[in-house]
Formats: sequence, C-alpha cells, structure tokens
Amino acid sequence: MTEQVTAESEFQPNRPEMALDDGMPPAELDKLTEDIIAALKTVYDPEIPSDIYELGLIYKVEVDNNKFVSIDMTLTAPACPVAGEMPGWVESAVSAVPGISGAKVTMVFDPPWDQSRMSDEARVALDMW
Repeated sequence: MTEQVTAESEFQPNRPEMALDDGMPPAELDKLTEDIIAALKTVYDPEIPSDIYELGLIYKVEVDNNKFVSIDMTLTAPACPVAGEMPGWVESAVSAVPGISGAKVTMVFDPPWDQSRMSDEARVALDMW
C-alpha cells in the first residue's frame, strides 16, 4: 500500500516537521511537543522582535527514544551576525526542557528561508503584511 501525502504534511507557515518517538504515550508526546515549542519560542534573533519559532526558522524537530532532540534550523540570512551563537542558544533552551536528555542543532539553508515561513503572529510583530 502506498502512503498518500495529505494536506497536513504539506508545508505550512511556522509548522516544522515533527518526528517524535511513537513509543511514548500520546499525553507524554503532546506535553513534550508543547514544552519543546515553548522553549524554542524563548529564543530571539536580537535584530528581529519575534522568536525563531514564529519566524519559521525551525524546519525539523526529531526526538529519539532517549529523548535526545535533533533540530534543523535556518537563519533569515546566511550572513546573520549571530549565526555562530544562535545554535547554542537553541540547544540550551531545548536541553532545559524537563525530560529532555540533550539537544543538537544543525544549520541548514535548503530550502532558503523567506517571509512565507512566518506565522501571522510574527507578521503582526514585524508589521509585514
């Protein structure tokens, strides 16, 4: 049987791909997802008054069965002045989530970030309609 792609799996602004250990009870998965997203929302690009999650900079979040989190993220521009520091900020924020064993961020630039990845919340904060 071939798996069909649904509208939910298509790109949506500010909705990173989430790959969580399906061996966890649903309530634990939901709580962990909420806590990881909350942690990501504490990280800001100092030049932009919106968090990295709402900006759509997080492309993928994977949580393995040891509760180690791997994150693929990008920047608004490859020459971002905090490019060397931001992955550490994200790793620290996510690693502080109760129950998480650690986190690793990989910077990716494919696909390139553009304004279509921003949430409505980020658009309002940046007055970009």
